[in-house]
Amino acid sequence: MKKNISHPVAQKFPHQLSIHNDIRIDDYYWLNDRKNPEVIKYLNAENAYTKQMLKHTEKLQKLLFEEMKGRIKEDDTSVPYKLNGYWYLTRYEKGKDYPIYVRKKETLEAPEEILFDCNVMAKDYAYFNLGGISISPDNTMAAFSVDTVSRRQYTVQVKNLITGEIYQDKILNTTGSAVWANDNKTLFYAMKDEITLRSHKIFKHKLHSGTKNDVEVYHEKDETFHTFVYKSKSKKYIIIGSSSTLSSEYQILDANTPDGKFKVFQKRINDLEYSIAHYDDSFYIISNADSATNFKLSKTNEKATAKKYWQDVLPHRQDVLVEDIEIFKDYLVINERENGLNNLRIISWNGNEDYKLPFNSETYTAFIGNNPDFESPFLRYGFNSLISPSSVIDYNFKTKKSEIKKEQQVLGGKFKKENYESKRIWATARDGVKVPISLVYKKGINLDGSNPLLQYAYGSYGSTIDPSFSSIRLSLLDRGFIYAIAHIRGGEYLGRNWYETGKLLTKKNTFTDFIDCSKHLIAEKYTSKEHLYAYGGSAGGLLMGAVINMNPELYNGILAAVPFVDVVTTMLDDTIPLTTGEYDEWGNPNEEQYYEYMKSYSPYDNVEAKEYPNMLVTTGLHDSQVQYWEPAKWVAKLRELKTDSNKLLLHIDMDSGHGGASGRFESLKEVAMEYAFLLDLEGIYG
Repeated sequence: MKKNISHPVAQKFPHQLSIHNDIRIDDYYWLNDRKNPEVIKYLNAENAYTKQMLKHTEKLQKLLFEEMKGRIKEDDTSVPYKLNGYWYLTRYEKGKDYPIYVRKKETLEAPEEILFDCNVMAKDYAYFNLGGISISPDNTMAAFSVDTVSRRQYTVQVKNLITGEIYQDKILNTTGSAVWANDNKTLFYAMKDEITLRSHKIFKHKLHSGTKNDVEVYHEKDETFHTFVYKSKSKKYIIIGSSSTLSSEYQILDANTPDGKFKVFQKRINDLEYSIAHYDDSFYIISNADSATNFKLSKTNEKATAKKYWQDVLPHRQDVLVEDIEIFKDYLVINERENGLNNLRIISWNGNEDYKLPFNSETYTAFIGNNPDFESPFLRYGFNSLISPSSVIDYNFKTKKSEIKKEQQVLGGKFKKENYESKRIWATARDGVKVPISLVYKKGINLDGSNPLLQYAYGSYGSTIDPSFSSIRLSLLDRGFIYAIAHIRGGEYLGRNWYETGKLLTKKNTFTDFIDCSKHLIAEKYTSKEHLYAYGGSAGGLLMGAVINMNPELYNGILAAVPFVDVVTTMLDDTIPLTTGEYDEWGNPNEEQYYEYMKSYSPYDNVEAKEYPNMLVTTGLHDSQVQYWEPAKWVAKLRELKTDSNKLLLHIDMDSGHGGASGRFESLKEVAMEYAFLLDLEGIYG
């Protein structure tokens, strides 16, 4: 028999928060000071408690870890791509956690040149991430960036690829990407605000001149926008972008004249979103101009870029969302979404061809891959499904034939795609709207309500969760779990309106859609309340917090990863990273209407004295997107008020941030812990 282990109890120090003549008392506000030794002591106590409570699953965790790791090819290599005379690829070596970036000149038979061995670079750090790599136009240098804290504040440096020397230039606190002008000595990069971590300034750096001499070329003063810089595929333009949730703006500069002045492409207009791609003497624009809710494609001459000059290439369609384009010399490729499904549409510039690549499934993901060469006779694209491992495919425009360049290998000898079944079903939400659910499970299981089912969703920012393959997930499927993705409002699975009706003052549709999907899965006997589990991370963690406040009785267990649960307090604090840029998503609580609505669903503010499901909550001490104290406070308040004896566990990675551990296999340990938590609740230990 297991001993009764006492859970940590956070001290209560009432803190008054007041706005709009409303007072909230936050007893755990003090946990937001990571420099306070008492805070660290409490977090360590939570970790110790979780470890003790899961001690009996350690053998299972180890089994799961080895099983998941064993499916991954350790000595793996990416499909090479050619750029400016060199073939670039990434490879992994057996027994090593991090990638090695290499290139070969002209042919794949040429000697390998190691650009970066991240295993060597990471050896002195608990966390390591190599950010963007940007090769100079003359191929002699690489600008690269490193984050060793996991707050996504990258340091940019330059490596001489001929001598191996890393120059003394060291640019701190950037977004991680740097862009070369065509003179091979000027770099543009985005700087972050030290407090809010919003990327707010673009600087110009001259090689070997010292960063103190860097020139500020743009300052994004609107706190709801962030800024970034990149180079057009044509290599002709340096482009500065500014983006908020609902508006965007671009500035362009000839890459041959880095000391020139940037020109505004089309000045920002409220609710005008657009993106640009350059080819030949024209720009191609994806935008929602002229009420194009699902976006349309336009074209304009590079000398006349204002909106009044834009000419439609692909007009707006009510039932098709335009997501992305890729331009080639003879063809235009459009990534579209219709009825939730990805399409790759190919149109020849001469007007003779217009067709879609066929995908015979309703539970797949297809996307445009890396295509840096305008002259290429191939489209490189990616494909996978809930039962098909990821493939990199080259499609020949002329022969109309596809060649699989690489399919993800699932090692271990047990996986066969024909042993699994996937399908899409539709649940009816309480307002009559049909919500799609993608399902995958092992063939032959009885759909009698006795199956454990893990229901996943995100549902925010218009981010679509496509049905994709996971070799890790097999550890659940092979033990009888069904896996379900609920394509709820707040994403863009069914077009832009699907997003618009799941944000701001309609945000609760996201939560009720998820709950109604759960009820449908139970009613159709895919599972039952005793065997239903839910999982969400970040904004999906907010989803978890909301649904268990609304319908805790539906779920036996919850996984909440880096959950955004203290919505009101966070959105009222504009010193917290990324807060002001979120107003278009959640609303600005300084306005009473949004404050009241937000408060009505904020998980932390709505914890009550009632029974809650078993829960495992995870976070990272250095998280820059959802601060660690949100889940810490939430767990403390749940411990205080919940009336059940179900498990409530908090695991804090003291070394990492929003993305979790950095090593290739290290992150599997947290997944193994999460899966062991679920399997333990089901009484499955092998």
